[in-house]
Amino acid sequence: MTAESGVRSTTQLRVRRRTANTARVTLGIAHHENAHHRKAPSPLPLFPSHGPFFARWSVLGVAGALRRHLLPCSFTILLLVFMGVEYTIPMVPSSSPPLDLGFALTKPLNAALAAAPALNTALAALNTVFVGMQTFYILWTFLVEGRPRPIIAALFMFPCRGFLGCSTQLPLPQGFLGSGVDFPVGNVSFFLFFSGHVAGAVIASLDMRRTQRHKMAWAFDALNLLQSVRLLASRGHYTIDLAVGVGAGFVADVLAGKYEVLKWKPDRQRASCSCRCSCRTW
Repeated sequence: MTAESGVRSTTQLRVRRRTANTARVTLGIAHHENAHHRKAPSPLPLFPSHGPFFARWSVLGVAGALRRHLLPCSFTILLLVFMGVEYTIPMVPSSSPPLDLGFALTKPLNAALAAAPALNTALAALNTVFVGMQTFYILWTFLVEGRPRPIIAALFMFPCRGFLGCSTQLPLPQGFLGSGVDFPVGNVSFFLFFSGHVAGAVIASLDMRRTQRHKMAWAFDALNLLQSVRLLASRGHYTIDLAVGVGAGFVADVLAGKYEVLKWKPDRQRASCSCRCSCRTW
């Protein structure tokens, strides 16, 4: 055997081994074999070997943490304050109407609307127009722009509102000033908890910010704030209904975003799109 043939056979042997290893990796055999040799991660000890975390605190370190993490530190103080308030505040008797700070702040507005039914009807009509604007925008994003996230968020939010509204039916606030042009139109029954008016506006506003429509978003936020004041003044919602409505809009938008990421994968992108972008279909 010459040196040249020996080198050729060695090279062929290496190529065969490399091909075999590639096939084993492709079939998952090598990964399966290596998995048996991997050691399971050891559980984290309950007590660190270097001692508890608070033992390393210092006055300067705590002061620095207060400066760098002002928000969670403020929430810590509020936690302690409200713990004291909750354990000492007198409970409202079952024979008395609910105590609502929003109602107390809007008491003059409530009296003004009660004394001017025409003004109350006009504000209710304007509020219904705003609800129509929310609905129109959410439907537009889906039917015209082909972006389903806002409508998915609304579909997540409203059934949840229905379940909660059926689970705990709050009494209609005293001094409620209804109107036949208010939404739902006809002065019919509605769920108090939580406010779909507010949640729908939040969903639309968040989508406007994602699409760089910042002026529209700020306008919707301002109208949503005015809507909230009007709902309190007319006793159409409790304060907690409005606050949870804001949170419900945010949560529904986040859930819709996660659903969109889960379902709209690259393999469902438009095959005919020539711009090499991330265009997606329903």
